[in-house]
Formats: sequence, C-alpha cells, structure tokens
Amino acid sequence: MADARVVHTVDRRLGSRQLAQLLTGAVGERPGYRALASGVCTLLLDGRIPLHTRLPAERELASALGVSRATVTAAYDVLREGGYAMSRRGAGTWTELPQGQRPSSVAAFPAGDGVLDLAVAAPGAPAAELGAALAAAGAMLAEHAPTPGYHPYGIPELRAAVAERFNRRGLPTLPDQILITTGAQHALSLTLALLGRPGDRVLVENPSYPNALDAIRGAGLRAVPVPVTEDGWDAGLVESSLRQAAPRLAYLVPDFQNPTGALMPREQRVRILETARATGTWLLIDETIADIALDVPPPAPFASLAPHGAGEQVVTVGSLSKTHWGGLRIGWVRAGSRLITELAMKRVPSDMSTPVIEQLVALHLLRGMDDVLRERLPRLRAQRDALAASLARHMPEWRWRVPPGGLSLWVDVGRPIASALARAVLAQGVRIEGGSRFGADPGTHEHRLRIPYTLPAELSEQAVRRLATALSTDLRPGTATGAPHHHWVA
Repeated sequence: MADARVVHTVDRRLGSRQLAQLLTGAVGERPGYRALASGVCTLLLDGRIPLHTRLPAERELASALGVSRATVTAAYDVLREGGYAMSRRGAGTWTELPQGQRPSSVAAFPAGDGVLDLAVAAPGAPAAELGAALAAAGAMLAEHAPTPGYHPYGIPELRAAVAERFNRRGLPTLPDQILITTGAQHALSLTLALLGRPGDRVLVENPSYPNALDAIRGAGLRAVPVPVTEDGWDAGLVESSLRQAAPRLAYLVPDFQNPTGALMPREQRVRILETARATGTWLLIDETIADIALDVPPPAPFASLAPHGAGEQVVTVGSLSKTHWGGLRIGWVRAGSRLITELAMKRVPSDMSTPVIEQLVALHLLRGMDDVLRERLPRLRAQRDALAASLARHMPEWRWRVPPGGLSLWVDVGRPIASALARAVLAQGVRIEGGSRFGADPGTHEHRLRIPYTLPAELSEQAVRRLATALSTDLRPGTATGAPHHHWVA
C-alpha cells in the first residue's frame, strides 16, 4: 500500500527553501528536532503542506534552515514514529497521517428535534418576503401556464434580472450570458462535467467547500491543493501551482472564503487572472457568499477585473441560498454566451430545466434583494459578534480571526481533536463538522471547527455551552476512525 502511494504521488515535491520558509514562520529560527517535527505536523494538519508530498532531502533542508543534518534526521525520525511521514529506499520521505486518522462524519439529516445544527452555514428564509414572492409568482403563472414550461436556459425574466445585478455590481452582462440552475451546486457540477475530463487537474483551495471537493472527486478530476490560511492566499504559490501543474480548471471562493472567511485582495485577483490567461486555465469562481459583506463593501465580481480577452476564461456561479434560502434551489452561471449554450445542452439529459414556479419566486426576491440584505446583514453581524463573545467566555484557549463577511468562524481548537469533539457533542444535541471535512487532503485540519453564526444568539450560546461540556470529556487526538458515513454539510 505504501509503495502504491509513493508511485501515485511522485510529482508532488516540496522544495527545501519553501519548507524552510514555512517552518521559520511556524517555529522560529534554528529549531530543535522536536520543534522541527512539531512544525511539520502543524503545517500538515493545517493543509499548508499537502498530504503525500515528498519532503526535502535531509542535507538540503538542514542547509536551508541553518541547522545540523542530525537535527533534521532526528525530526524525520519523530515524524515517522508518529505516523506523519513514511520513507521508502530510493524514493525519499513523504508526508503521511497516522493510521486511522481520516475524516469521519457525525452528521445525518434531518438533525431531529432539539438538535442545534451547526453543520449548515445558511440562514433561514425571510418569511414575509418569501410569502410575498410566492404570491407574486402565483399571479405571474397565468402568463406561463399556456407554455410547456421547459426552459433549459431559465425563464427570460430571471436571466435578465440576474444579468442586471451583475451590471450594477460592475460587470457588464447580457441575459444570454446567464444560465439558471437548480442551485449553485448544480451550476458547479454542470461546469465541471462540461470543462473537465477524468484525470484532469483542478486547482483547489485547502480548506474549501466540501460539496465542491466532492463534486471534483466525483467527476474523476485530480485536486491540486493550495493553502488558504487566516492570512489568506499566497499569490506566489497559487501562480506557481498554476504554471507547474497546468490545471484544466481552478475552483476559487475569493469572497469570504468558505470556511476561512478570507477576502482575496484586488491585486491578488489580478495576478491570478493574468496567470490563468497565460496557462489557459479556466477559473471557476464561486460567488455564493459574495453578498454577505459585514464589515467591508461588497466586492466587485472577480471577472470584472479580467484584462481584455481573459474574461471568457472566467465562469462565475452564484445562488440565493446564502442571501435568502437554501430551500429555494435557485442558482446561476455567468459565462460567455457560447459556453452558456453548451452548458444548457449538457444539462438537458439529466435536468430538463429549473421549475418555473421557483424561478418566478426568485425573480421577485431578486428585485427586492437590497432590502433583504439591509435587514439581514446587521443581524448576522450581531450574531457573529455574539458567537465570538460566547466562545471567548467558555473556551478562552481557542483561537480564530473574525472574518469581514461570510457565515462562519474557522476556529483553531489547539489540538487535533475536532472529529472526536464533533462526535461527543452530538450526544449533547449539537451537530457540527470537524475541520477535516473541509480538507482537500483527507485528515488535515483536524484541529479546526467551522462554527456558523446563522443561529440566534441565545441558541449559539447554548451550542457553545454544550461544546464546552463535551470538551471536558476524554477526547484523544487522531481518533477519526471507521468507515465514512453519509454526511451533510452546507
């Protein structure tokens, strides 16, 4: 089994200078062998060093760090003993995870009565607006009832409304550049199926949105992970990965990234656009959370920064799930009109079209979207701050960075116990997913929890108290064992 992994991952290598730079930031100058091994473990679990990657030769890393070769040799021995590295004669030393440390699921839906659900980072529907939209849609049905009701591209009125919102956000868009889909996940899967072929590489963020990672794996595509930390993206690393791996696509969530909440700076967006143009990589941009701007102005569409001629390589997906309600299942793709036609043809064999009644409801909601956001954003901001205050009271040793937008906190619990904690707290009536569910490499981010602030403050306080109770039990690091279960996270 070990040999097969080495052969499969022979093209994933980590340069000595790159690793030395990462380690210096994690453990300081001239670390001892135990600090060096601990630093590698931390970087691996945090996704900043990919799994199944060849580590630098001992002599090379010792030179780059300015330590003795014996220090690196001893550190590698500690990593191997702990299950965080494996070696094979003639093939070097490779990153690994301890036996059995793999993602586990504690989530099953529906959660059931009395369970506080923190696995779904999505708000409930705005009840009054949804009722008014449903009434308005009913009045408009008479116009559509005489037709067959099949609209593979989406009804013209909704395509125009989505295009107009892009126009107002600074990205000139025509209705024929819009495809209405049955949610953003449908838009993502459809785009992957059209543009990717089994075996193609896809650059992904690590951590990232689990359902997107599942869709990429399900399409037979190979993920090329690049880390996203609390400080955001390393633009140089993204660029080098684009040039060296030559991925067919890159899936990015630049706006309040899920789960970290990071917001990609404008200059990094421009650099990525320019590099993708040079490498011929399609950029698949997920804007599902872009409107949840709590402390900053809403970001302009990623594609609006594309230099002349490069915009056709950008495919943007979005939905009303995070701004309004996931139960509506309305999403869209914004791309070149030719690609939109190909996507519409691709969808027909499996999904004839999105239901007309839902599209009419979405049309009414989209027209009043600014009013909904004016009410919703202050409430989410208050719930975010209340959750952060509650965590600080009950778990002062935990660490997180308050994001400028989005729907959740990405919390460092200090040790790799997230899966065990998630299982333990389920017995206390709280459903939550450990950070490994968000990792591009299985088992990474086991020291993290994604905690949404979509619940009212009083329910968040209850959930945090139950987490604190579960934390007091015997939780052992690296206990994510057993076969994977069907899990549900959004």
